[in-house]
Amino acid sequence: MPSLQIRELPADIYETLAHRAEREGRSLAQQAIIELRKLPELEARERRMETIEKLRSRFKSDNADPGLPPPEDLIRKDRDR
Repeated sequence: MPSLQIRELPADIYETLAHRAEREGRSLAQQAIIELRKLPELEARERRMETIEKLRSRFKSDNADPGLPPPEDLIRKDRDR
């Protein structure tokens, strides 16, 4: 199995990792593996959140057009058909 050695690890990162490992009853190496396995999921979540924010801003700018009728009027008109 491949191994990884990290040099000059910032103290705050080490302390956070050590605290999490102790809290979960794991070794430092086991906790590091768990944290590293979360990275792809976190990156995918960040991309989804960026996309959602883009859609929200586009939606806000699209609805800022004063020429559009209010949504309630559109719904009422549709129901009256």
